[in-house]
Amino acid sequence: QVQLVESGGDLVPAGGSPRLSCAASGSIFSISEMGWYRQAPGKQRELVATITSGGSTNYADSVKGRFTISRDNAKNTVYLQMNSLKPEDTAVYYCNGRIYRSATYVSYWGQGTQVTVSS
Repeated sequence: QVQLVESGGDLVPAGGSPRLSCAASGSIFSISEMGWYRQAPGKQRELVATITSGGSTNYADSVKGRFTISRDNAKNTVYLQMNSLKPEDTAVYYCNGRIYRSATYVSYWGQGTQVTVSS
């Protein structure tokens, strides 16, 4: 069984800089892409940032220059450093990982962590 567990969400003031972490555990042979997505109340889940096993990154335009995604392959962990937070960044943040299972990569999701930005 594979689990992704996020941590680091909280109530933070505008301009704050929290860091989210997501650790994958279980029977893991390899993880290709890992990423962060978010869902605000009444809105669809959207991409925040992704990172490949080789370190190539992709960001949503709304977070470019403010958020940084990174990963520790030895720990099967992905991070999201969030800087200059805005109230519109308030959302539940979900971790995603594409994990090698049964000869293919399967997408797994964490349970989500709430980030609330106060103005």
